[in-house]
Amino acid sequence: MKRRLLLLSLLGAPLAARAGAQVEEPLADSIRSALGAAIAQSAPPRPRFESDQVEARMAYLRWLGAMSERLKKRKTETQIRIEFLEAVWYESKRAGLEPSLVLGLIQVESGFRKYAISVAGARGYMQVMPFWTRAIGDGDASRLFHMQTNLRFGCVILRHYLDVERGNLSLALGRYNGSRGRPEYPSAVFGARRQWLLPGEA
Repeated sequence: MKRRLLLLSLLGAPLAARAGAQVEEPLADSIRSALGAAIAQSAPPRPRFESDQVEARMAYLRWLGAMSERLKKRKTETQIRIEFLEAVWYESKRAGLEPSLVLGLIQVESGFRKYAISVAGARGYMQVMPFWTRAIGDGDASRLFHMQTNLRFGCVILRHYLDVERGNLSLALGRYNGSRGRPEYPSAVFGARRQWLLPGEA
């Protein structure tokens, strides 16, 4: 079995992820429209700062440097690692989420594997179920393997679940994983999140 997994990884075949399965639920037309608009809006993944935002820019660069160092073992190519972190930061902030939370979720869901597929069929870094591309996208589930597309879907969906659960992050994470009400998954994400906090953050 170990030899087969090693062979698959060397051949570039997607390995199964540990993720659960988001449950497809009916969406009100207004919610569907709002989520669809959030997915469709095009914007550059690289953060931009105005000339008077020097402190914010420096804080971002410190975060990028620290996270790049921590992610080095999982993503060895510098350019790919930086592009990934830039997109994570951008899409997290765009959805009103903490980048450390999103990195923790990615760690638990896919182990930072771009082509991860769960037994339930969830795809990519944030293990997005293909039904979401029909509900709020263009129906092309293969796009969930595109880095920014996957991150955008994942962050928009988590934000939606957080709104549905009225700010209760544990329930929102459980809903994201398809295990709402059980503590194991939120606890795993919260534990992973701690690895992506800067000194002094809680």
